Amino acid sequence: MNRTLRDPIAYFVFVAPSLALFLTFFAYPLLSALRYGFTEWNGVSPAEFNGLANFARALSDPDFWVSVKNNLWFVGFSVFVQIPFILLIAVVVSALRRGHGFYKTTVFLPSILSTAVIGVIWSFVYHPEAGLLNQLLRSVGLSSWAHAWLAEEKTAMLSVLVTNAWQWTGFYVVLTLAAIFAIPKELTEAATIDGAVGFRRAWYVTVPLIRPVIAVMVLLSVTGAMKALDIVFVMTEGGPYGTTEVMATYMYRQAYKLGDYGYANAIAILIFVFTTALTLAMQYFNRRTEDVQ
Repeated sequence: MNRTLRDPIAYFVFVAPSLALFLTFFAYPLLSALRYGFTEWNGVSPAEFNGLANFARALSDPDFWVSVKNNLWFVGFSVFVQIPFILLIAVVVSALRRGHGFYKTTVFLPSILSTAVIGVIWSFVYHPEAGLLNQLLRSVGLSSWAHAWLAEEKTAMLSVLVTNAWQWTGFYVVLTLAAIFAIPKELTEAATIDGAVGFRRAWYVTVPLIRPVIAVMVLLSVTGAMKALDIVFVMTEGGPYGTTEVMATYMYRQAYKLGDYGYANAIAILIFVFTTALTLAMQYFNRRTEDVQ
């Protein structure tokens, strides 16, 4: 076995399938986007190099900046609303004496469904007439609160954000529970003896000890929010009037509906750049916070 592991050919045999997938589905598309992002191309005719024209167009395009703002809404909602809610659920479930497996399975179920299914289900929930949400509001005498949730500019974005959070909350809850259950019992028992119980123990003991997992959740939430596409496309297609348009749906519309593939590739490059910059900023902030503590 040791002789096999020292053989470079053995390493190549094990690495080759993953490397082939990486080159085919990541490296090659990225290089293609870099190539065509600097061209004027309709997907059929030969591409014509136009320098930085596509990027200049994007940076001066009001619709593109609306999509950037909506991606930042995704990021903000995920980091400042969803993650605190996840921590609350995880702390409550971890404090229960029985039924951990049942609760973990229950909250995790939405994560195993495809985003298309989630979008269709919640589109029915938000339906202005037959939707469960409006029916519930009317049944308790709150008819004035009923809306065409996905068709009104003031409610469409929030509706999509809630749906996206509902899908992924269970996955992060299970991840957080694993970290909480890995905390040595001696530490929690010592904290209890010192008078840290309930919320105080969660805030001063549990949360600091699972900081690495929280950092991972923030990183995954940010990257997922910046590449959001399917949930928006299924539920609103970027409407109404571009209210829920994100960078990925705007890129899709430019490419497959307007046939401007050069501009769409430039937007893809900008998505990659913005996501990388935001991820690096989050990692820097996390390191600074750890250094202060």
